[in-house]
Amino acid sequence: MPIPIILGVAAAVAATGGVGASAHGGAKMFKAKDTLKRAESIREEAIKDFELQNSVTTSAMDDLGNLELEICSQFQDFSDVLEQIQGRPEFKEYNKDGITVPKYDPEELKKVSVGASVLLGGMGGAALGTAGGFAAAGATTSAVMALGTASTGTAIASLSGVAATNATLAALGGGALAAGGGGMALGSTMLGVSTAGIGILIGGIIFSITGSGLSKKADEAYYQAKEIERQVENINRYLVELHKCARKYYALLKKVKDAYDVEFSKLRYIVVEKKKTVWSEFTEEEKTLVHNNILLVGLLFRMCQVNLVRRIGEDDKAVNTINRDDIDDCMDDVTNMLEDKKFNNEEE
Repeated sequence: MPIPIILGVAAAVAATGGVGASAHGGAKMFKAKDTLKRAESIREEAIKDFELQNSVTTSAMDDLGNLELEICSQFQDFSDVLEQIQGRPEFKEYNKDGITVPKYDPEELKKVSVGASVLLGGMGGAALGTAGGFAAAGATTSAVMALGTASTGTAIASLSGVAATNATLAALGGGALAAGGGGMALGSTMLGVSTAGIGILIGGIIFSITGSGLSKKADEAYYQAKEIERQVENINRYLVELHKCARKYYALLKKVKDAYDVEFSKLRYIVVEKKKTVWSEFTEEEKTLVHNNILLVGLLFRMCQVNLVRRIGEDDKAVNTINRDDIDDCMDDVTNMLEDKKFNNEEE
């Protein structure tokens, strides 16, 4: 065969092979592009689902945290009224049928009250979820730590607004776990992060998820997206349960507070308005009223002491857990006490 013909055939074969390779390469590129699009879609949908549940749960926890701080900030009012009663007996810890209510401790109530007032004063500049973080750690623990010392050496109670909140969050981040009262992993730097609230409630894992990008390699990107989807599903299950728990706890706490408001208004009237301040002059009904107030304050203190969230070890990639044992025990005791003492919002 003449050489020109051979070269022509070879060129034709080479061209055909080139077209085939090009077509195959194009198909792979199209497939890779489609895989990347699906990966991004999975990731975006997962983050969208998380943000929705985050908003609902964080709002519920913030409501609970604000209520707890409001209650704690009012303890000093109660203590100031009770301290005016001369010759009153020592009100010891209540312990009956397995139900325990802390004893009356005016100094502890005052510390918690002042600390809670400091925290409430700083709520205006705090990130979403900060109040919920205080509920997660136990409002009384948070309030007492608000009386501590900031890293600058300044007493936190002497600060105000955002400065007080920042310093308290920093103190909680460094001390809550060691003190056994909080289990929150946070610092003041988290205040500027949009997911700070959920980071307080969940743990460090959420920052790696919300900040995750997707690699350029299609298969790896798809794997990453599916992993994010799995993690978000796990977190959302936790958030749904935490939301239910926060709402249920809020409802019972509000019920106790409403009962206390009624009983305390009666006590305030007797002591402040009528100026009846000698215990021996109190009627049996009035003495019972005092005891009821002590018990209700004890119940409120105990409920605000419970940390709703527990951190899983030191793993910043783990999801925290709901403190179900302490929550259930406290709610059962409070419910039984309310039924036993028949506290309500109506005049008897």
